[in-house]
Amino acid sequence: MPKRLIQVSGFLISTLGWLFVLCSMAMDFWRISQLGGQGGSFIIKVAWYWSNLWKDCFTDSTAVTNCRDFPVLWSVTSYVQGVRGLLMCGLTLGFLAAILSFLGMECTYLGGEQQKKDKMLFAGAVFHFAGGISDIAAYCLYINRVARNAFAPNLAPGLLRYDLGPPIFLGLVGSFFILIGALFYAVTVFRVLLPKSRVIYAYGGGTYADPRYRGRSMYTGYYGPSRRYGTYYGSRRSNSSKISKISATTPERLSLRDAFV
Repeated sequence: MPKRLIQVSGFLISTLGWLFVLCSMAMDFWRISQLGGQGGSFIIKVAWYWSNLWKDCFTDSTAVTNCRDFPVLWSVTSYVQGVRGLLMCGLTLGFLAAILSFLGMECTYLGGEQQKKDKMLFAGAVFHFAGGISDIAAYCLYINRVARNAFAPNLAPGLLRYDLGPPIFLGLVGSFFILIGALFYAVTVFRVLLPKSRVIYAYGGGTYADPRYRGRSMYTGYYGPSRRYGTYYGSRRSNSSKISKISATTPERLSLRDAFV
């Protein structure tokens, strides 16, 4: 798959996940409890108690809803404050990640040279990953609180057993979309973290280095002439050559052979 297509897919998936998380914060029915036959009335047969991050509400079968907004920030229940804070941190990191990813994608003409764009895209992937983990932690904290009351053997008087609402599942799907988008980004620029390899080949008594790294050594900075196996001087004839002297042809021997024939 082309690099540009992977990056565009990651941008669309991560942005969609970020929007899911953002919408879940404003949605109702984070937790819901249904009670039927309240008060023996023939009109009100079912009642719903539900909550989100901002208020507690009661809705009867006649669609009349009464809500109580949460008080000021420092008097809200501690776990609600934690969920709010984690989600806001995740959304902020996701917004910064979206900007960095847009500038770092190969299909855009912003952000400078390609190596710099790859680093920006990798930074966006890291921010997306951190934001997705923060969002998942927020939803898990809320789920843990609801589950503790739902499965408690002895519930205190006045407390209800709530079920999870649609915003929780929508937010979890969005969080995983953010992580998948970050993975797509990281796949295309993972070479940013890997240093360029230096390939050195050995041929007999000499060495050959990759043309990009000729003249430099991993230890001293420059290649020095190796004395261990001798010195190579190109195509010049070596004094220690083992070429048979019988096959060597000289003008004198040639003339004697011609004269003999």
